[in-house]
Amino acid sequence: MPLLPRWRYMTDEAKALTRRTAVSALVVLAVVLVFRSLLPWVLVAVAAWWLWKAFSR
Repeated sequence: MPLLPRWRYMTDEAKALTRRTAVSALVVLAVVLVFRSLLPWVLVAVAAWWLWKAFSR
């Protein structure tokens, strides 16, 4: 059973958009899986930067 049963009826533009969306979703998923252990540190760094900017004014 095809994943997209109407693939052969889609226009070339619709196929390209579908492919780009799928690739983007896979890249985002891969980045999240690889860097999920770094996510708390990134959040701490962003919060520290916000505090630094707030107090330096």
